[in-house]
Amino acid sequence: MTDLKGKVALVTGATRGIGKGIAIGLGEAGATIYITGRSLERPCVNDGVSGTLQETQLAIEKAGGKCIPVQVDHGDDEQVRLLFERIENEQQGQLHILVNNVFSGVKAIGDAYGQPFWKSEPSLWDLVNNVGLRSHYISSVFAARMMAPRGGGIIFTISSWGSMSYLFGAAYGAGKAASDRLAADMAVELKADNIASISIWPGIVGTEHIINFTNQLSQSNTVDSFGDSENWETPLFIGRVIANLAAEPSIMSHTGKVRIVAELAEKYNIVDENGNCPISVRSLRFLIPFTVPALRKYAWLIPNFKIPWFLLLWGRLISPQI
Repeated sequence: MTDLKGKVALVTGATRGIGKGIAIGLGEAGATIYITGRSLERPCVNDGVSGTLQETQLAIEKAGGKCIPVQVDHGDDEQVRLLFERIENEQQGQLHILVNNVFSGVKAIGDAYGQPFWKSEPSLWDLVNNVGLRSHYISSVFAARMMAPRGGGIIFTISSWGSMSYLFGAAYGAGKAASDRLAADMAVELKADNIASISIWPGIVGTEHIINFTNQLSQSNTVDSFGDSENWETPLFIGRVIANLAAEPSIMSHTGKVRIVAELAEKYNIVDENGNCPISVRSLRFLIPFTVPALRKYAWLIPNFKIPWFLLLWGRLISPQI
């Protein structure tokens, strides 16, 4: 069992989806978890999906963890500053883990889905990358100021293979590529203080938003671009993988790098809570059916061969517009 007892973690954007799953996974491992979101007790449903900090807190405590929910709008730098000030005061200056997850661009991406960027308002960029890429930078600044004097820490930034291959449009892809670059460059500047900075790529995650989105595509007879749901990951799967990675004594060997959830799960022998073993997003068995949907029924015949990173970086795999 992964042991993070005595560790203090902050997961931003944890009312639902990936953030909620990560917070529960860290809670299972015994960490004290601060979680942030806009909705404390009353759900925010302006994007069609509800979720509250209180619900996540209850799930973490049920898993055996300790949770402190804090209502924060990550678009307001002062609220973020006060969040870190609170953690510093309550935890005697300790913050061991930051998970940069908060992202408010899902509705904007869904509204613009299927059309070129120039047919959307320029504000699409800010809707996708303000509470997202920019928020990750701001939180990392305050986290590093707490971690450096104490000689170490870990900053995880949740990114996506959309940083390398077309996925949800130009604004999304640019933001995710920048998230990877942010994690890598922070690693250079944080190394002297023994703070690891790692970019995390989940696969296709069965969040509330993705499930709703695929249902809408199905009802509108639009091609489902998200592949076989048997290869989807659950949010808790990601949480358990990150908890195991955070517990590694050699965590600095990962700093500055992209780590793929499915590959870490294979390393740690983690099976998803539904019994599935999701495939890496750089495996031919994932990429070919994703690119050519007609081949999905034959996915089991495709070798589970992982494309080397240098080929991915050289070729910048381009998927057809979806």
